[in-house]
Amino acid sequence: MTTAQGSPTAYEPRFIHNSGYQNFYAELQDSLLSCKSFQMSVAFVRYSGIQLLLETFEELEKRAIPGKILTSTYLNTTQPQALRALKRFSNLESKIYIPTRDRGFHSKGYIFEYAEKNKIIIGSANLTQCALKSNIEWNVRNYTTHEDSFACDVRNEFNLQWNDSRSKIVSDEFITEYSKYLARLGKKSMPENAFEYETTAIEPNQMQKEAINKLDRLRKNNESKALAIAATGSGKTYMAVFDALQVRPKKLLFIVHREDILIKAKESFDRIIDKTKFSTGFFTGTHKDDADYLFSTVQTLQLHYEKFGKNDFEYIIVDEAHHASSPSYAKILSHFSPRFMLGLTATPERSDNGDIYSIFDNNIAVEIRLRQALEYELVAPFHYFGITEFNEITYENVDIDDVAAVAKLLMISRRVEYVIEKMEFYGHDGDKRKALGFCATVEHAEFMAQEFNNRGFVSLCLSGGNSVTERTVAIQRLESADDQLQVIFTVDIFNEGIDVPSVNTILMLRPTDSSIIFTQQLGRGLRRLPDKEFVTVLDFIGNHRKSFLMAIALMGTKQFDKDTLKVAVKNSFADIPGSSHIQMDEIARDRILEQLENEKFFSMKYLKEEYRDFKRQIGDQIPMLVDYLKIDGAVDPITFINFSKTYLQFVQKVENSIEITALLANPDLMNVLRFYSNLLPCKRPYEFVISKYLLHHDTINPEEALLELKKYIAEPRIDTISHSFNYLSQNFFDSGEQKTFSGLLFEKRGTTLTTTARMRTVFESINERKWIEDILSYGLLRYEQEFSDADYGIPFFKLYQQYTMKETALLVNYQKAHSAFRGSGLITSGKEFLLFVNLHKNADVKESVNYKDLFLTSKVFQWESPNTTSQDSDRGKDLIDNYKRGTNLHLFVRKFEEVEGLTQPFTYLGKSVCQHAEGNKPIKMLLALEHEVPADLYFELVTKV
Repeated sequence: MTTAQGSPTAYEPRFIHNSGYQNFYAELQDSLLSCKSFQMSVAFVRYSGIQLLLETFEELEKRAIPGKILTSTYLNTTQPQALRALKRFSNLESKIYIPTRDRGFHSKGYIFEYAEKNKIIIGSANLTQCALKSNIEWNVRNYTTHEDSFACDVRNEFNLQWNDSRSKIVSDEFITEYSKYLARLGKKSMPENAFEYETTAIEPNQMQKEAINKLDRLRKNNESKALAIAATGSGKTYMAVFDALQVRPKKLLFIVHREDILIKAKESFDRIIDKTKFSTGFFTGTHKDDADYLFSTVQTLQLHYEKFGKNDFEYIIVDEAHHASSPSYAKILSHFSPRFMLGLTATPERSDNGDIYSIFDNNIAVEIRLRQALEYELVAPFHYFGITEFNEITYENVDIDDVAAVAKLLMISRRVEYVIEKMEFYGHDGDKRKALGFCATVEHAEFMAQEFNNRGFVSLCLSGGNSVTERTVAIQRLESADDQLQVIFTVDIFNEGIDVPSVNTILMLRPTDSSIIFTQQLGRGLRRLPDKEFVTVLDFIGNHRKSFLMAIALMGTKQFDKDTLKVAVKNSFADIPGSSHIQMDEIARDRILEQLENEKFFSMKYLKEEYRDFKRQIGDQIPMLVDYLKIDGAVDPITFINFSKTYLQFVQKVENSIEITALLANPDLMNVLRFYSNLLPCKRPYEFVISKYLLHHDTINPEEALLELKKYIAEPRIDTISHSFNYLSQNFFDSGEQKTFSGLLFEKRGTTLTTTARMRTVFESINERKWIEDILSYGLLRYEQEFSDADYGIPFFKLYQQYTMKETALLVNYQKAHSAFRGSGLITSGKEFLLFVNLHKNADVKESVNYKDLFLTSKVFQWESPNTTSQDSDRGKDLIDNYKRGTNLHLFVRKFEEVEGLTQPFTYLGKSVCQHAEGNKPIKMLLALEHEVPADLYFELVTKV
């Protein structure tokens, strides 16, 4: 039996696995916080798992809820650090079973006692971060009475193990001896994932495969430059090697600004390329080798580049490409004319006030930001703990943009003690703490370092005033296991660019006033290392007005509203990829939820603040649309466009610029910008690719369009090119649109699309062209971020992407005025039936669900047809017998019709098949979804907070 929303009834057996919002951690935490007592028998206990439960165990200790935890030394995987953490809690008894050679210990069972029942979970999950959050684990939950034979058997077996002579009390003496034993074993001790299968060849990872496929396609379409953007440690250098294997250049040049990076890059090439056919060497201050593949520092090359001919290198790789606009790089790159140039960077925003994207012709080979890097396991997992700020700190009368005032507020000794208390409580991965502490000012950083040193935690302060040598030495000390240094306090020099691989702790000691800086600071500790399980992130959340920005940063998506954020915060961002973990204490969570409830995200006041904050991030220059794509965590400029019709109009409201005033006075320019603004965010690239081509050419034919589109889509379609030509020439505009754009945009002559005279005039004006190029580049770059190069055919829909009704008309190649695609819950285009559903009343209405249209499970949706449709009509038969009649039922849902007065888009859930139908005018139908709704999206759609 199931409930209407598809949840199991309270006490029936349940399968528990890790999938989005459904994970073993959530089940375990809920069970612990609701029971009278508990017992656990698990083979492995690692600190990565225990840290996630520290606050839960502390709460149980306050309530005097007793618990027993039995683990083992099986495979030497249990960590002494985890045992020490368990021993802290007075309500917990811990024992550790010492297995014999022939009798291992591999149980995974959890027993929870309630007043009238037991809950028992048996399966595969140990107490590790991966088992709780991300591993493929199979666990079964069952409720029983106290007298049930199954429950009695499980309890008896636990007691036998607990009382066995090989089960030892976890005492200080035991932990000390066990630690010494593991130290003697050294690398022989077996980690949880000890076995790794290595072939003789190094295979590209998922990111590298995507990149080399895209690079190959770009070259086939006569492109000569590209940029790869991916997190530090994700394998960009190997990706460059794999691409070089595709090109097989006779001569290759690798450029970077640091010699240590250069040495590692050469080692990567040497491991993969055929050394019998290509030689490798250095071109540095100390080595000037004669080799096929040359690895050079920019410092040496800028002194000697004229020794090489401009065509000497067929392939040039620019590592740390965010420096490519600096004078030293620009001089070198302008000298050479390679067949192909590839830029590699983790931080495209660090461009020395230059546009890195344009240097590489806006061709993005791959762009992987934080969430995707976590999903691909390219960076280390993190455990984020949002902690309520020290109770004596209040921001009520402080402007958080006044960093000096903020620093003065934070520089009190009692707050330092509070920070240390929390740092010690949550602990860290590994033997030595290696922490970065981000402060408000240099004075604040110096204060923190001194206070920590006074309390026995060896620390220092680094700022922009320190030399490169001083920074390097400090990092080496922090990374060294033999050095006493535990914490480096800094202001902003580690926000970007600096890599400290072994950092295991991030302390966010200043109020979050920018989601961009928050994301950069978070990323500083995520470099993967073989013996690094996770990074501990402690964020001290105060009562200032921008506390909620951390929620926006952790969402990892540009498309959100306050309801989406509230659900995410309330459920601790349970959809975070992999075994990363996000947790806020109750006060911090409630404070952020209250802020989200009261914040007007689409008000002019809020939007102006977001714009100005972003402008400061890029050097206080007016941002173009493409700038917002360069920085992870940046505001979505579509919100500015929605407010003011075009981005240029919004900028003018903030800047009040004479130059922009003149541009706004040109009605043709404004209509062109409005036309493309209405197509943002770009949902298919055809219109943008064709328009970008026509910036430089008077006409385009279908064959030319096909070649251009192949740079963006694996297999573009001629019929969609034809539809796009018709759309751009206003064939599907309604009367109002035709009046606005009459004589503007493009016109079709036979099969060729031609730029109108008025459009050419707009294109040829330098100032006006700048803004048109920007909006077209933004549309295509964002398309690549969100859609990659997949061919979605007709309809051109991507699962779980958001669409407005009018956008769907474009994507089904609708042959009539596209304004007809609105205001109805069912729209048809040939055999494509599009079902649009509002799940809830508007966000400000208390009634929860529209009970006519609702999810029965994540696989089955109940839908009612329009009330004019009967079962015996042609439309009714197409709906009910859609599988037999070849009708495609596409389901689009949105949670609310409006949020903050703005109409919301629909989420595409894919095709469905009618399983059952009853009634007439309307017909009630049960639709089986072709794709089960992912757990995180399903939870978001059915939950109203």
